[in-house]
Amino acid sequence: MSHPRELLRDPVVYQVAAAGQAADAAACIGPIPYVARCLDSVDFPAEHRWIFPVVKAASAVGLAAAPRFPGLARLTSVMLTIYFVLAVGSHVRARDIGLNFAASSSMLALYSTLAVTGPPQDQSVPSQTSPA
Repeated sequence: MSHPRELLRDPVVYQVAAAGQAADAAACIGPIPYVARCLDSVDFPAEHRWIFPVVKAASAVGLAAAPRFPGLARLTSVMLTIYFVLAVGSHVRARDIGLNFAASSSMLALYSTLAVTGPPQDQSVPSQTSPA
């Protein structure tokens, strides 16, 4: 069995996370009633909710790029870590300590771990540096 760190660095993990972000982006279009209630619970203004599908779709693209552009996937993980710090903070501020808080916290744990470990660097791309 592989070391857990190696499992987290597997590009497939990033692609599964990308699929989750893409599904979340789709759920935010409209948004579906559950997402609307979640955003209502933290008093997020309705006129600014258009940003969520855009951000989540962009993050899905960044995560899915892990096999070809590992640096972009890692940057996306860092940005999602910041996003979920803000989400957890919003739930704490609103005293919405329940399922939504737990979901945000678990996503914070996932993306912060991915940001720290990062996907493996693509070894098939030739280096741009010249030999010394």
